[in-house]
Order: sequence, then structure tokens, then C-alpha cells
Amino acid sequence: MCQCVTRRRTFTLLAALAILPVAGCFEGDRSGPVEIHWDRDTGELCQMMISDARFVAQIRGGPKRKAYKFDDIGCAVNWLNEKPWAGDAETEIWVAEVTSTRENVIWLNARDAFYVTGEMTPMNYGFSALRHGRSGSIDFVAMTNKILTNTPNHICVPAKSGS
Repeated sequence: MCQCVTRRRTFTLLAALAILPVAGCFEGDRSGPVEIHWDRDTGELCQMMISDARFVAQIRGGPKRKAYKFDDIGCAVNWLNEKPWAGDAETEIWVAEVTSTRENVIWLNARDAFYVTGEMTPMNYGFSALRHGRSGSIDFVAMTNKILTNTPNHICVPAKSGS
């Protein structure tokens, strides 16, 4: 085999290895919701598959600004309530507008959205998000308080490891 072919392969391999650490720095935008892989992604709290675009939610926060996915805003509220960084100003909470489809998820800042009850949601918390308020709708703070004070407030309690 020609030495120039071996050198070329060695150079290509070394160049690829040199790029790998740098590529890890560009994991995409660290704000906003991420793509949902329907019927494959699972909710962070209950580990149920995410299937219904009308009720999906995401939280982005924590030390690494990671995006966490949920099948129901109620799961997102309960899960976030347990995190030490829940009150950080940088913590983002996103919820799908109830008219969303898998092909077109309309993401709303959950803190700015309005909520109504009456729909059967994946984990039965019963809150649907709207861009604009209407008769009978409540704001994020009221919705969160209802979820956290409703007994039991966890529809799905995750299994504890080591028990």
C-alpha cells in the first residue's frame, strides 16, 4: 500500500478526532422547546409515551439548561416543584396550545398562557392551554396552585430507586 494513502487516512482520522470535542460544544440552542418524537419520547415524571400534541409540555432549566418533556402540564408542574432551580428566572416552561397537532405544535410560554378544564388530558389533570383568556379560564399561578393543592396531586408517582 502506498504510504501517501496511509498518511491520508491517518490525517483524516486525527482531524475527525480533533473536531469531536468541539462538536460537543454546539448542542444547539439552549432556550425554547425541543422537537418531540411522538410515541417514542416519554414524560419525565410518569415515563408514559408522549402522544397527544394538545397537552404536551416542556421545561428547560437546571445547571445545564436541559429540556425535559411531559405528556401533561400537571406532570410538569409537579416535577418542577421538586427541583431546587424551580424558581430561577432562567427556567423556561412551555405548553402546547390545545389546538396543536403533531405536525404543528403551537408552543406557548406556560406562564403567559391561560388554562381551562373540561378536556380529558393524558394524566387526567384536566388543564388545556390557550393563548388568550376566555370566560372561565385561569392564569398559570392559579392553575399551578390547583395542581399542587389538589389531593392527591401526583396522578403518577414515579418508582423510587433502591426501594
